Amino acid sequence: MWMTMSEQFTPLILVLSNNPASDPGIDFAGSRHIHYPAGTAILRIPCSAMIRPDIILYALTHGFDGVCAAGDGPECPYLGAECVTRTAKRINEAQKLLKERGLNPARVVMSGVCSVCGEAFAKCVKNFSKELAALGPVKESEWPTPEAGAAR
Repeated sequence: MWMTMSEQFTPLILVLSNNPASDPGIDFAGSRHIHYPAGTAILRIPCSAMIRPDIILYALTHGFDGVCAAGDGPECPYLGAECVTRTAKRINEAQKLLKERGLNPARVVMSGVCSVCGEAFAKCVKNFSKELAALGPVKESEWPTPEAGAAR
């Protein structure tokens, strides 16, 4: 992405949102007209514990500047309270993978978003967007090479 000095970098954020809990919270933010960065894309998944680190790496090497896992919390209909532990483990694995591949692990965050947490979701995404803006875009030169076993 080429920018002139007068343009400001707007990070592209992929939010992995689970159907039972965080999705209603994100929808709540929309129905209440709570603003969050326009560069936010929402991808619905059944459970946040299913997030794979290689998918996060793929997102960061194919246009996104950050990934936010909106976790189910203990209300997960599939794993219950175990969901939080498994999701945190997956995010930690993803951050280690990014660090090994030369990408800043701060480009991945986990946030608990409940069904009525529209304002908390918007605040989380706004703060994450500011952090990513300070990091700047993921440069193609930072992408892992195929020899390094990167997901392409």
